[in-house]
Amino acid sequence: MRKKISLLGATGSIGVQTVDILKSNPDLFELVSFSAGMNIEQVQEIARTFQPKVVSVIQKEDAEKLQTLFPNIKFVHGADGLREVAAHTGADILVNAVIGSVGLEPTLEAIRHGITIAIANKETLVAAGEIVMAEARKYEVPILPVDSEHSALFQALNGENPKEITKLILTASGGSFRHLTRNDLADVTVEEALAHPNWSMGNKLTIDSATMMNKGLEVIEAHHLFDIPYDQIDVLLHRESIIHSMIEFQDTSVMAQLGSTDMRVPIQYALTYPNRIPMQNGKRLRLEEIAQLHFEKMDFERFKALALAYEAGRTGGTMPTAMNAANEIAVGLFMAGKIPFLKIDDIVERVMNEHETIVKPSLEAILEVDQRTRSTVYDMIQ
Repeated sequence: MRKKISLLGATGSIGVQTVDILKSNPDLFELVSFSAGMNIEQVQEIARTFQPKVVSVIQKEDAEKLQTLFPNIKFVHGADGLREVAAHTGADILVNAVIGSVGLEPTLEAIRHGITIAIANKETLVAAGEIVMAEARKYEVPILPVDSEHSALFQALNGENPKEITKLILTASGGSFRHLTRNDLADVTVEEALAHPNWSMGNKLTIDSATMMNKGLEVIEAHHLFDIPYDQIDVLLHRESIIHSMIEFQDTSVMAQLGSTDMRVPIQYALTYPNRIPMQNGKRLRLEEIAQLHFEKMDFERFKALALAYEAGRTGGTMPTAMNAANEIAVGLFMAGKIPFLKIDDIVERVMNEHETIVKPSLEAILEVDQRTRSTVYDMIQ
């Protein structure tokens, strides 16, 4: 039987690659519901190809127009629409590929309906990791990582005893500005920040990679996914992005997962787990062509955002929520030309310094902190 897939963020970078995998394997997968943003032409193309049961868009007007074009498909919109797509009856897997904490509530809704989560939306676990993982345990729902680093850790753990782990090692490319000192970053442009040397990602992820906040979010995500203390999670600068992450065990053995820089690989593995299938048009890794791999110790003064993320994670409670919300707005302001690049870190640090942490927050408290922090950042800039 084909696996029934729901997809949040179908027109984003991860969403597009997920759709490509579904197209390439029609005998294995059926897209039953999806959400998208403002790219209505792309929504129409996906709807025509897959004929899903439910589609959610942001604007009510777009949903109404699309309903007239596709009378056999139910079109919904907004936050309620996201939840309906995520918890679609009969879905086997939800691929959460949206950007930002907007993915939190739909993920919880899907978990409560017993739907397996393939998580590419790291902000969900950053903002409310304790709650999400507790709900997943309660409803016995697997959380399958889609990020290349967490997929690498997940794969390296196959057949291993998690209690024998001594260290998780996340690798980081260093992003667009890895060759620059912190003083060199004062006047970098949005276009320069978006020129990632290794990966093809969405704009927000690429900016986060340039600040190294993306790796900080991944550290917090790894803490929740693998239940490992922060002192046992390291980040190693690895410019080639060939080793996607590693696990060190108590006997000093290190397990690593290697591969080309193709996000379709971890996406497909999450969809087919525990099996593997051929990758259509996949590039084989040829180590003899690469010849050398390079590694450097992480400089936490140079990459300030990574240090802030560790601090937020160790503090816990609502601190990661506030940090994540501040970063989302600050990145948006930078991309809009409202603030310089280094101001992103400054805003996040100021928000964290002023935030009064709620140690064991409810979901309602987390959502309130998220919204209040966003307003605070806008007020701060004004």
